[in-house]
Amino acid sequence: MTAMLKLSTADMTHIILSLGVMLALARALGELAKRFNQPSVIGEIFAGIILGPTFVGSLFPDAAWFLRPTAETRLFMTGFANVAIVLYLLVAGMEVDLTKVVRQGKAAAMVGIMGMAAPFALGYLAVVLFPEQVGYASGADKRLFALFFATALSISALPVIAKTLMDLNYYRTDVGMVIVSAAILTDLVGWVVFSVILGEMGGGGLSFVAPVVVVLVFVGGMLTAGRWIINRVLPRILAHTSWPGGVLSFVVSLAFFGAAFTEWLGIHAVFGSFMVGVALGDSEHMRKRTKETLDQFVSFIFAPLFFVGIGLKVNLLANFDPLLTVVVITLAFVGKVLGSGLGAFLGGMPKREATAVGFGMNARGAMEIILALLAVEHGLISERMFVSLVVMAITTSMASGPLMQLALKSKRKRQVGDVLLSKAFINPLKSRDVPGAVKELSAVTAWACGLDAGVVEAAVLEREKIVPTGLGFGVAIPHARVEGLKAPGIGVGVSNEGVDFNAADGMPANLVFLILTPKDDLTAQVEILSEISRMVKDRELCERMKKARTHTELLGLFRTKEV
Repeated sequence: MTAMLKLSTADMTHIILSLGVMLALARALGELAKRFNQPSVIGEIFAGIILGPTFVGSLFPDAAWFLRPTAETRLFMTGFANVAIVLYLLVAGMEVDLTKVVRQGKAAAMVGIMGMAAPFALGYLAVVLFPEQVGYASGADKRLFALFFATALSISALPVIAKTLMDLNYYRTDVGMVIVSAAILTDLVGWVVFSVILGEMGGGGLSFVAPVVVVLVFVGGMLTAGRWIINRVLPRILAHTSWPGGVLSFVVSLAFFGAAFTEWLGIHAVFGSFMVGVALGDSEHMRKRTKETLDQFVSFIFAPLFFVGIGLKVNLLANFDPLLTVVVITLAFVGKVLGSGLGAFLGGMPKREATAVGFGMNARGAMEIILALLAVEHGLISERMFVSLVVMAITTSMASGPLMQLALKSKRKRQVGDVLLSKAFINPLKSRDVPGAVKELSAVTAWACGLDAGVVEAAVLEREKIVPTGLGFGVAIPHARVEGLKAPGIGVGVSNEGVDFNAADGMPANLVFLILTPKDDLTAQVEILSEISRMVKDRELCERMKKARTHTELLGLFRTKEV
């Protein structure tokens, strides 16, 4: 009989205790990272570095029981890590909303295309011209290494980018939406290219065309037939099963089926779950709360354990190559920032905002680390290159937000109180729906600014389709950039019953700011939206603003806070 691997009591104790320690430290350092406005994944990886060979393994070798697993525990932990990464890519895929790319049009398309093409070309040429300086080891497949390195430089991390924009209060601005839309495109194309690379590596001598065809057919099938089937099945799941348990079970099962299918095809399991997430993400039947529940479960349980596991595998002391790391970081910054920034400029954005887009797209984060991990597991890159890519992912993620703020910083801080229009204050709003409230506010705000009310209303409602403008806490910020407007202007409406602007907290808006800015002044919109978003987070001030009966009372609150 074939010998069977069996978990002993000691093995089970080792596994359970390991998971407990890993999760506790990962979450603690993840929360600490968030306190410093950094992605939690950075803290989670540092937790693994502390527990792994870099710190505990070097300073306290007798205590490094994490590093001496038996064959049984190693097999279990490997399987657990694969499940975790499958679920994480499912959640990442659900954040991909392809309709945003279409709605943002030329700017997002140019940023996405140039933001991938420039670093891809730079990475590929670097391997061709200076292979040893960028970590290529003789004996490896040079073409595959060049394709991987080019892809690694060109990908962006959508979850990290979205979180950074939210933390900076830039998410709902036009700059934020261009960055998110371009990152969606970059994420999708990057994973398709990398899956082709993995497919060729495991293709047993198949031509390069074979994995390309397999991947493209799978992507096309998921985005057409897959979405159609999901939209037909989801209403039945909602109608005949417990909520949200029934939907969550369906979504996770579908992710596992997709992952198993692509693994069987010879691509990789993560690509299957990612595409299932893409197909599910923009379904009108997927409730926001269901997505949030799944995201919380994966992001706070499975993802931290996966990322701390990466830290456990990294020995920075043994494999850190300063020169290689500097080269990788430099190429990553130059390719992504220049490429994305140039794309934004060619897409019609001013230089300063285009530069901010370049810095915003530069965050690599978890997606880069996952790519690097898969590459090192397949023997495509060395441990030295893996460590350099991890350091690059952390560096670009940490630098993205501060550099965006620096690029958009004005010489004189714009005060919201300066652009509140005294003749555009309505209390109370008569309408209880978004189109009606926007119509009311557009009429008075357009009149105060000397604009056509119909043009303003259409622009605001069109912008509302891209992403809802409910901030939460009973506040909404519908906005638009308008041709012919010479200076920013804000109209304000107070609603006693509330208007549902689809805020994340589910609360209707009692205070609605309709914000108009000049078409050619993106910075004005960023500054005003960011400042209002910051003020709304002051709960006491927010409640006082909602009770303001006149423009003068509201202006006084803003002036006091701004001072």
